[in-house]
Amino acid sequence: MQQSLTPQNHDPDLAPDQPGLRGNSGLTLLELALAILVLSLASLAALRSSDQSRRAIGGEMARLMARVAVQNRIEELALYGREAGGLPQQIRIGPQQIRLDHEIKPTAGGLLRFEVTGRAQSGEGASLVAYLPSAARP
Repeated sequence: MQQSLTPQNHDPDLAPDQPGLRGNSGLTLLELALAILVLSLASLAALRSSDQSRRAIGGEMARLMARVAVQNRIEELALYGREAGGLPQQIRIGPQQIRLDHEIKPTAGGLLRFEVTGRAQSGEGASLVAYLPSAARP
């Protein structure tokens, strides 16, 4: 038995009827385009998420200052009651200019419902609700 000197091709990936051409191995252009599309959508979602986080963290100081201003206003309203109409609407806490609005409504139980909203110039803000007696503290 003599072996043939011509190379025998026993590669299972070769198509039997087309010598030298591969069968189903590798990626088609459509599969490659689809993979790039999926990866780009995932990248865009990750970038949008990190941008939203950056915005939320960036406005934290203004929200904190607005909350402090609102808490201070609630204390002032607890001291002065309905006579708190002379309090300023614009105050400055640290570097933040805060606009304070309050709404007073009587409740069925004889208390006053104070809703105080504070908003920084950049738009971040805080809102608190307090139920206080109708008479001012002595």
